[in-house]
Amino acid sequence: MTLREMTVDDIDAVTQIEKLLFHDPWTREGLFTYLAKDNTLFLVVEELGRLLGYIGFLYVLDEGDILNVGVIPERQGEGIGAFILTGLTRLASSLGIKTFHLEVRAGNARALRLYERMGFCRDGLRKNYYTDPTEDAVLMTLHLPEE
Repeated sequence: MTLREMTVDDIDAVTQIEKLLFHDPWTREGLFTYLAKDNTLFLVVEELGRLLGYIGFLYVLDEGDILNVGVIPERQGEGIGAFILTGLTRLASSLGIKTFHLEVRAGNARALRLYERMGFCRDGLRKNYYTDPTEDAVLMTLHLPEE
């Protein structure tokens, strides 16, 4: 598996992963808009030329928000999500990022376990944040240790 920065050529594959995973997937145009920003970082993981997953990250100063994480359904549970998150935190740390925020559906037990294993702490709840179906968002934060 290889982790690398996402390029414009990856947008169609990432859009397909979005459609597989989410009720309200990002559009091709939405991904392109974020990819073009100076304060975003999108990474993809690939194996033998096939995209297995991705992560999007938006940052300001020393903090950032994980926008979305996705791994193709047939490869979930193999550690790819942890691989992507580890790569992101290492790369973002080299840019001076010390704090990472995210939100996740309260019912997404697999993602919650992953984030907690990676050191994220629950620090809030947004009631009825998600729709289709209506569900709370769990807010989580990771603080990297000072060097």
